Order: sequence, then C-alpha cells, then structure tokens
Amino acid sequence: MRQRFRNAGVFDPTRAARELICSASGKTGEELIRDSRLYVPPEIESAAEDLAARHLAGEPVAYLIGEWEFYGLPLDISKAVLIPRPDTEVLTARAIEAAQNYDEPRVLDLCAGSGCIGLAVAKHVPGARVLLGEYDEDAVKICRQNIRRNGLAAQVSVVRVDAREKPSRQLGEFDVIVSNPPYIPTADIDTLDISVRDHEPRLALDGGADGLVFYRRIAADAPWALLPGGMLLLEIGCGQAEAVSGLLTAAGFEAIRIYQDEAGLDRAVEARLPAAFRQESPCTDNTSESSTATASCRRS
Repeated sequence: MRQRFRNAGVFDPTRAARELICSASGKTGEELIRDSRLYVPPEIESAAEDLAARHLAGEPVAYLIGEWEFYGLPLDISKAVLIPRPDTEVLTARAIEAAQNYDEPRVLDLCAGSGCIGLAVAKHVPGARVLLGEYDEDAVKICRQNIRRNGLAAQVSVVRVDAREKPSRQLGEFDVIVSNPPYIPTADIDTLDISVRDHEPRLALDGGADGLVFYRRIAADAPWALLPGGMLLLEIGCGQAEAVSGLLTAAGFEAIRIYQDEAGLDRAVEARLPAAFRQESPCTDNTSESSTATASCRRS
C-alpha cells in the first residue's frame, strides 16, 4: 500500500498507509507493529484495500478514519470541519504565547472548526478559559466531542457564533481572539486539489470574491470583544498579509506583525488593541429576547 501511495504522489505515504491499516484492523499504531507478522484475515485486507482505493481517488485519510492529530492532541474529524494542517501550527504557537502573557486569560477561537486551536491553547495554558465559536451545527458537535476526548471540559466550552455578524454582548470580553477563518477567494475553490475541493466543507473555505470577507468583519468587530491591550491573531492565505494588515490598522490595532510558516510563506498576522482604546461600540445582543432592542457598548 505504501508503495502504491508513493507512486501516486501521495503526501507522506508511510503515515497514510499506517493510518488506513490501523483503521481497517481496529488497532493502534503500537499494536500494528506488535502484530505485523501475524496472519491478516481477508475481511481486514479487503477493508484496507477499500480505504486505499478511496484515498487514491482523493478522499483524505483524516475523513476516512474519522480522526487526526494536531499539536499533540487527538481529534475527532468529520466532513463538517477542515482537517487541521501543519501550517496552522504557526498561528497556534503564537496564540499560546499570547495567552501566556495574561493571568487566567479568556480566549476566543473564532471559526473554530474542530476546535484544534482553542483546545491546544487550553492544553498548554492551564489557567486559560477558552470559548470555541463556530457557526456550523455539525462542527459544533465535533467541538464538543473533542473537548470531551481531551478532558478539557473544565477549561473549554463551545457556542454557535456567526463571525459575519456583530458580536453578542453575552460572549463577554477576551484577552486573546484567534481565528483561522475561510480565506480562499470563491473563484479559486474549483482550482484546488480534489482532496480539498471535493471533500472539505466549502463553508470553511469560501472567503468571498477576494477572500477577505471574514477579515473585514473580524477587524471591525474584534475591538468590541477584546479587552484593552488584548491580542488578535489570524491565519491568512498567500498574498493576503498586506490587505489584512491594512484592515487591522484601519480598525485601530497596533503592533502588527506577520509570521511565516515552514515554507517561508506569510501565514499569520498578530495585532494588539491599544490599552487606551475607547469608542462607541456597534455590538449587539443577537438573542431573540432582545432582537428588537437597540444598545451600544462602551469600552472602559
């Protein structure tokens, strides 16, 4: 199987083969190595061949086995969420470092998907209280599963939030907001690799005509969900660093920095809300009970 994957140009064919065989046999990696010389029943061989064929046709391993690892955390994965990628470790590392600068920080992981970033922050910052904000109901379920799976229920909760709308006052305020929002321009989605285009959720990919729809909304609204001196961290796509930095500057953020991934590509933007930030807020309470009410919030 590994050789077939290598010949087909599969990324990391050894890992792909191991994960699929483990899934077909119901064994862990350690058990697979231990039992490697044992006879393989026909039904397991058949199941492994079926998984291999599906992977060669473009279906990602994480969706085939229903789980993946990110930043040392085991995660449940479904087609409702993006598969966590090494590129996002840059953003995650910066979010962890930012949270460590506060005592018992409140952290919002917006557009949380599987919850991978927020859960990693909670794991590495024991005093943190993390809220996973996610719009898709099926993704919210995956977040809940991953909170339980990693034993982080005392630190992490999840709420259904649409990042394209003004923040609800009920969310409270945060020391750190981190987000890996949809950022692929709509017209570019059909040009993506089949494993992404045909299998990953379009809702989590589509950033609008120019890929910046979510950044505009987050830049405008984040100041009303951040405490003065709070940090905003965003993952970005290729060529978006200058545009996103401009949006943050226009929204009043300072100390803007760009971070590269292992390939040397701009991958994350970090910005700080000034400690003296004070302005009338457009934030609203999106609950049905107060949908007719008009309110403004002031940063003190």
